[in-house]
Amino acid sequence: MNTASAFATPPDQVTASGRDRSRFWAGLAAALFPGACLAAGMLLLSSVQVSGCITHGVQCTRGLPGWLFLWSAGIGAVAFVVALAAPALGVRQAALTTQLLAECAALLVILSYYA
Repeated sequence: MNTASAFATPPDQVTASGRDRSRFWAGLAAALFPGACLAAGMLLLSSVQVSGCITHGVQCTRGLPGWLFLWSAGIGAVAFVVALAAPALGVRQAALTTQLLAECAALLVILSYYA
């Protein structure tokens, strides 16, 4: 009995390089997202305008709405789960792309308070 063929990856799940790394990249992006949010928040607090708004209540600007951050982070979380659980390579890659775009949108919402 040929046991090597029983453990071979189906041809639709192999990339040109021979390995599919979409699950790895989805996990890495999800693991780095909270740190990126903290870094964006620290960048905001280091600006004169935002720190003056927090300490003295002057020159406060309104950034993008908070619900946009919640929706972006939620879409990113759902796309992360799909990227991990989907059996088809095309679905995993589309979910990874969606996850990265949603995380970038959420970070842009945070940075919109910098202006």
